[in-house]
Amino acid sequence: MILGSHDLPGPIVFLAPMAGISDRPFRSLCRSLGASAAVSEMLTSDTRLWHTAKSRNRLDHHGEAGPRIVQLLGNQPDALALAARANVSRGADIIDLNLGCPAKKVCNNAAGSALLADEALVERLLLALTAAVRVPVTLKMRLGIDREHINADRIAVIAETAGVAMISVHGRTRACGYRGQVDLDGIARVVDAVRIPVLANGDIASPEDARAVIQRTGAAGVMVGRAAQGRPWLPGQIRAGLSDLPIPPAPVGADLGRLIRAHVTAVHEQYGSERGLRIARKHIGWYLEHNRPDVDRRPFLAITDARGQLAALAALFGESAASQMKPGRDPNKNPSDPRGEMPHELLDACCSRPQRKWPTGVDGHSLPTRGIRQDRDG
Repeated sequence: MILGSHDLPGPIVFLAPMAGISDRPFRSLCRSLGASAAVSEMLTSDTRLWHTAKSRNRLDHHGEAGPRIVQLLGNQPDALALAARANVSRGADIIDLNLGCPAKKVCNNAAGSALLADEALVERLLLALTAAVRVPVTLKMRLGIDREHINADRIAVIAETAGVAMISVHGRTRACGYRGQVDLDGIARVVDAVRIPVLANGDIASPEDARAVIQRTGAAGVMVGRAAQGRPWLPGQIRAGLSDLPIPPAPVGADLGRLIRAHVTAVHEQYGSERGLRIARKHIGWYLEHNRPDVDRRPFLAITDARGQLAALAALFGESAASQMKPGRDPNKNPSDPRGEMPHELLDACCSRPQRKWPTGVDGHSLPTRGIRQDRDG
């Protein structure tokens, strides 16, 4: 799949944009483990709010491998155009418009999936974006606002006519939220309506799921969201499975411990110790839920400092926290270097190392075969 200057080798498996989850550390980690691309958390198109800590972190793509995909949220053509140009000047390779978020606080402001009710406005927004920037503009949407108002195929035609390069479709409506079964036939109708690539999204949690969805819908690829929480290697496993390659096993034991600590330390570095500690808790919970269900997660929620959080993880996986920390860096301090001193070389992947090029396998790229540690490149 070609998007602008980026030729993405198939099979195509994107990490979905997830507010509060798909931040720079998580995107970079998923990319290092095989995801084709990763879309940023939604960013408001109101540039007056970009001074906030939340927006500053969502604007941060320092050292991130391309394509850097920025998802914008808004309902004003001029504001979206301004925000798109500003992000391209900061290094964005692709601009994505959010027509998929079903959250009430978003839809009550006539944004996200609420926009599906106004096809004329969607057309104006997309025309404004494609006219504002020279990089590709993409779109993520749902099937409609509810089952009585399914219009994703019409929105897709509007998008293609406006110059949109790719569409991602979550196979539920705004009213469904994340409940009920994904409507694969609805996604298939979108695929049939346009010539541009369409990615299928919703409840894809295994290579088998992805293969079945692609066969049923004819989609050009898939987008994985919640299923990757606690399993950042999942998009890479799906790519391997779709290529009929051996599926790399999930990391276990010490490898899993190193991966989790790498991710958690990158979160501390990104947000500072106080906020990073809180954000890391949910990721730790997902890692343990999916990979160590025998562990009581409650003690991890009671930890009140970043160093203690890392030490508890090290103890859980039978390693000394001190042995994993380089001298001269206190994880309870917010460093000026966004990467910082990290306990394992794979923290480079979480923070700023470009995506690794594998010599063989998926269209010339091979996937790791022992979880996260294959060689010193991480």
